[in-house]
Amino acid sequence: MAVGIDRLFAGGTVLCDGAMGTMLYSCGVFINRCYDELNVSQPEMVRSVHQQYLQAGAEVIETNTFGANSLRLERFGLREKVRDFNLAGAAIARQTVDAIREKQGSEAFVAGAVGPLGVRLEPLGKLGLEEARAAFAEQISALAEGGVDLLIIETMMSIDEAEQAVLAAREVAPHLKVAVMVTVDEEGNCLDGTSPEVAAQRLTAIGADAVGCNCSSGPATVLSVIERMREATTLPLLAMPNAGMPRNVEGRNIYLTSPEYMASFTRKAVRAGATWVGGCCGTTPAHTRSMRGALRAMEAQDLGEKTTEHTLHAATTSEHRVEPKPLRERSLVGRMIADGEFVTMVEIVPPKGFDCTKELAGALLLKKRGVHAINVPDSPRASARMSAQSLCVQIQQQVGIETILHYTCRDRNVLSIQSDLLGASSIGLKNILCLTGDPPKMGNYPDATAVFDVDAIGLVNIVHGLNQGLDIGRNPIGGSAGFTISAAANPGVPDIDHEVRRFAYKVEAGAEFCITQPVFDLRLLEDFLRRIEGFRIPVIAGIWPLTSVRNAEFMKNDLRLSVPDEIFTRMGAASNKEDALAEGLKIAQEMLAGVRGAVQGVQVSAPFSKYTAAAEVLGFTEEIA
Repeated sequence: MAVGIDRLFAGGTVLCDGAMGTMLYSCGVFINRCYDELNVSQPEMVRSVHQQYLQAGAEVIETNTFGANSLRLERFGLREKVRDFNLAGAAIARQTVDAIREKQGSEAFVAGAVGPLGVRLEPLGKLGLEEARAAFAEQISALAEGGVDLLIIETMMSIDEAEQAVLAAREVAPHLKVAVMVTVDEEGNCLDGTSPEVAAQRLTAIGADAVGCNCSSGPATVLSVIERMREATTLPLLAMPNAGMPRNVEGRNIYLTSPEYMASFTRKAVRAGATWVGGCCGTTPAHTRSMRGALRAMEAQDLGEKTTEHTLHAATTSEHRVEPKPLRERSLVGRMIADGEFVTMVEIVPPKGFDCTKELAGALLLKKRGVHAINVPDSPRASARMSAQSLCVQIQQQVGIETILHYTCRDRNVLSIQSDLLGASSIGLKNILCLTGDPPKMGNYPDATAVFDVDAIGLVNIVHGLNQGLDIGRNPIGGSAGFTISAAANPGVPDIDHEVRRFAYKVEAGAEFCITQPVFDLRLLEDFLRRIEGFRIPVIAGIWPLTSVRNAEFMKNDLRLSVPDEIFTRMGAASNKEDALAEGLKIAQEMLAGVRGAVQGVQVSAPFSKYTAAAEVLGFTEEIA
């Protein structure tokens, strides 16, 4: 068998099968069903699909295991079935191929299909690289045990994830050949922004035996990707596109790319350098049969246009990484933090309308009182307000005081995030607080759609990359974005171990200083500072002057902050509104005095736009000339 497998990677053309899911769907299986489970519950249906592709001329069939990893199966409550489904899928394909060989004497091979995990990996997501590799290893071990001839790792949206899959295969099934395919957008870049050239280079370097592109928006896009990959690697190339984008026809999604068009694609793909061709979503045995005919016609005509010798350009390309300016040269806040000075900030919340006259006046008052910078939240508590970026620009241009832009992941995908940040840098916003953001259900539009492509950790990593002159696909942007990068922390959460772990990840991703949630319990802050000693960055403590006992209840119950009973007692003892405000101001001043020796600055909130009170907390009662 090994001799046959080596033949597949020796440069000759190889025809793979088409879509498994499309065929199962046509058999009446609902789209919300776990298709991998059919290997156990309806094996004859799966076997029939394999048979149809083999009869159409496919030389390689993929097991029905695209989603048979623990993370995807967990959504169906089937996490413990990873081994069962993969063993069954491999057995069905193996038996079908062996039966065809025995009956017809033709040789075909079984590829273990390994799809993406369905969750984002660090640093843009929460799944660690080792966890991802372990999930892939569990699936691949079962496929290898089931007797597959090779592995096809496909539809990879992230090169980091693809690399973990290859590493897992090398660990648990080093005897199997590994082919890896990415999926791309309409511009031909991987969905994490990586170019086809870089993807081919990295997958070649990690040890793949073949690389390529599948799925995507159709044959034309995949063809362009193959042409670009061919210039970056000497490995065999795989090209397996969708049958175009689906169209909704009378309530059904229909793929309109004809078998004849796929035959035309096959000829062009082989001329472009692909040696493996096949189909993805929407393709059927009819498409495979037409592709087989195209290959036979090319062989008969001896076109001899297969590209087998190409120069690897990996050594001549680089990431164009740049060294950002030292922290102290990027902004006033950066300079003060780098020099160890005590930084004072006040938070100004954007208005719910388009008139920010009040906020600009507040910023001017605070500047005159000696405050160093203004923090501007990004639609806090998922409320619809003026954009934080707009208010930051107006404050800096009209008042002349530096701002810290709060930026959340709630409303933006990774493309929008990158666009916003590049724009922010270009207009002089240099301080960024990276936040995950409150979910829409907390706000005044609870049915609004949340994005959360990444969380705060992933966002820090994106900003850090921009500071090194690289976008999310590691493509050069022409220089450093020059941001000072801050992250948030909440010393008072019940699960402090989880908070500390996330804080460590943020520091590792590139955070340069931290701003905490409001502090009402000094012991919790002290404990948090002890816990982060091994990865300490400058900490700015949040201070909130309470306005009433109800405000204290809001802090505890809605914002989930730790507010000691003593605070409630003091606020509850106030006999009127003025006394409550005075007591809240006094408590805030005590918190500031308590934290001053342990942190490198404070951010004071101005509840209900009480900017004068915020200045008084800081001890700034007189204007600075």
